Amino acid sequence: MTTLPPGLLPEGLRDRLPPEAGAASRLLRVVQDCMHGFGYERVSPPMAEFEEGLAGRLKAGQGRDLLRIVDPVSRRTLALRPDITAQVGRIAATRLAHRPRPLRLCYGGAILKLHATQLRPERELLQVGAELIGTDTVPAVREILRLAVDALAAAGVEDITVDLTLPDLVQTLAATSLPIPSDRVEQVRAELDEKDAGAISALGAEAYLPLIGAAGPFDAAMEKLRAIDDGGALKTRLDALEEIAGPIAGKAALTLDPTERHGFEYQSWVGFSLFGKGISGEIGRGGSYTILHQDGAEESAVGFSLYIDPLIDAGLGRKDAPRLFLPLGTPDNEAAAWREQGWRTVAALSESDGGEALGCTHHLIDGEARPY
Repeated sequence: MTTLPPGLLPEGLRDRLPPEAGAASRLLRVVQDCMHGFGYERVSPPMAEFEEGLAGRLKAGQGRDLLRIVDPVSRRTLALRPDITAQVGRIAATRLAHRPRPLRLCYGGAILKLHATQLRPERELLQVGAELIGTDTVPAVREILRLAVDALAAAGVEDITVDLTLPDLVQTLAATSLPIPSDRVEQVRAELDEKDAGAISALGAEAYLPLIGAAGPFDAAMEKLRAIDDGGALKTRLDALEEIAGPIAGKAALTLDPTERHGFEYQSWVGFSLFGKGISGEIGRGGSYTILHQDGAEESAVGFSLYIDPLIDAGLGRKDAPRLFLPLGTPDNEAAAWREQGWRTVAALSESDGGEALGCTHHLIDGEARPY
C-alpha cells in the first residue's frame, strides 16, 4: 500500500478554512434564528444510526445513498446519515410521540453522501432545515415555504426563486382522467421527468405529452395545467397551489414544473426547490411527506432542507470585523474594553510577534487603534 500524501482527504471531503469556516457558523446561526422566530425547536440527531432505522422511517424513502459501517459494539450495521429529515421523523415518532401536534422542529449539521454529483462534487455538506409534523395542509405548506424564503433572505440570498412541483401528479391522473396500466405509471413518470416525448408516445401515454409544456413561470404554467385538466381531477390540487403561492409572490419568483420528480422520491402531493441569484444549482428543497410509525401508522408532515455550502461558496456569511493587534503587556481590562466595542483582538505573546503578519488591520499605539 502506497503512503498517502500529507493532508490528503477522501474524495468529496474537504477542510473549511478561514474565512469560510466562520461563514458557515454564522449562516447556520442566522438561518436557525429565523426558524426559532417561527416557533421551531431545535433537535440534534447523531451522525450515525442503525441502518434499518435510518432507511425505513419515511414512506417511499430508500437507502441507496447510505455509507455503511459495522458497529464493533452492537455488531449491527450502522449508516452515516445522507439526510437529517428521516432522523427528525424518527425523533417525532418515538421520543416526541407524546407531544401535541403540529410539532415544529428544526435542525442543522453535517451529512455525508455516498456519491457526489457533477454539480456538487462535495460528499460532506452542511444541511439545515425545519419540519412541521402532524399536518400537510395548505396552511402548513404556506408556513414552511414562507419560512424557507425568509431564512434564505436572512442569510443574504437575493432574487430567490421557488420552483413548485406535484410529485404524485401522474398517479393522480392515471387513476382518474388519464388512465394508463398500473405497470406503466413509473415508466411514464420517469420519461416525463426526462421530458422525453418519444419515449412517452412509445408507452402509449400520448395524453400526457402536454404536461411537458406545462412548465415555466407559475401563472402561465397553471393556466396550461387547468386547460389539460378537463375532468377536474387536479382542481383541488391546483387551487391549493395558488393558495400556497399567494403569500410569497412578492418575496420570490415562482415557477412550476409539474412533472419534476428527481430528488422528490419521498414527497407526496407537493414539492419545491429553491434557487438564488449567483448561486449554482439548488440551495434547498422541501415538500409534504409521510412519516411511518413503528405500529404501521402514518403521519403527515411538511418541511424543507437548505444546503449551506453553496451559500458559503457564493461569499455569503463572511464578516470582516477589524482585528486589533495588542502589544506585549497590554492589560487584560483594556483588551476586554476593545472587544466590547466590537473589535477582534490579537495579543502579542512575544516581542517577535507582528500584528500585520498575523492578519491584523490595526495596531494599538498610545491607547489608539491605528491602521497598518
